[in-house]
Amino acid sequence: MAQEKVFPMTEEGKQKLEQELEYLKTVRRKEVVERIKVARSFGDLSENSEYDSAKEEQAFVEGRVTTLENMIRNAKIIQEDEGSTGQVSLGKTVTFQELPNGDEESYTIVGSAEADPFEGKISNDSPIARSLMGKGVGDEVSVQTPGGEMQVKIVNIK
Repeated sequence: MAQEKVFPMTEEGKQKLEQELEYLKTVRRKEVVERIKVARSFGDLSENSEYDSAKEEQAFVEGRVTTLENMIRNAKIIQEDEGSTGQVSLGKTVTFQELPNGDEESYTIVGSAEADPFEGKISNDSPIARSLMGKGVGDEVSVQTPGGEMQVKIVNIK
């Protein structure tokens, strides 16, 4: 039997997924069922775009519910003390500076399930995170990005 994927995440990330799952099950499902009911009242379903749209939304919601349940069931909580101190690892926030004289940027390395670059959380599967993992403060690292290679220097890890 195939082994299920493990989803590394913080406790906070798992709680967010559980909240989204609860919302989908208790609120969105009911809204979609109501939309389907209203669309059915319009008559002929073969030419009813409202009905088709509601059914597509229902399929999306049910797919997301299944995905969230799987992620929560296979979650591996990242402990704060995991990984070597002073090295970039899952759950840590790393600050680096693009060389030769770029601005400093800070990101928290999280599992793919809770990655959100707009909130400063990048996936451990991202090119930047993969390049930084295991490195320490003061290390200069070459990072492959879709825009080309860049050199960064790790300034802080917490």
